[in-house]
Amino acid sequence: MPVLRAPARRSRAALLSRIVAALFGGYALAALTSVAALALPMGTVEAVLAGMQASFLVYAGAAIWVFAARSARRAWLGLAVVALPLLAMACKVWAEAAA
Repeated sequence: MPVLRAPARRSRAALLSRIVAALFGGYALAALTSVAALALPMGTVEAVLAGMQASFLVYAGAAIWVFAARSARRAWLGLAVVALPLLAMACKVWAEAAA
């Protein structure tokens, strides 16, 4: 097996980071979207269906974003920026459900 140079190792690590971001980061965004949809002003059944449908678009969009970003660091940062408001809305839904 050939020994890889440092730039080749970095590019492989960046690609692996993007793949992990697309798989797990996209899944996390989709799950947060699905839960955050319950905070919408509509019936529970409609909110669940809207959240499920939106989660497919969010997952696909996250995967596209991860590979379109200039660097793996920007890809992760973009996912985090989108996840923060979704996490806030999801926490609100969880707090209301626990009360």
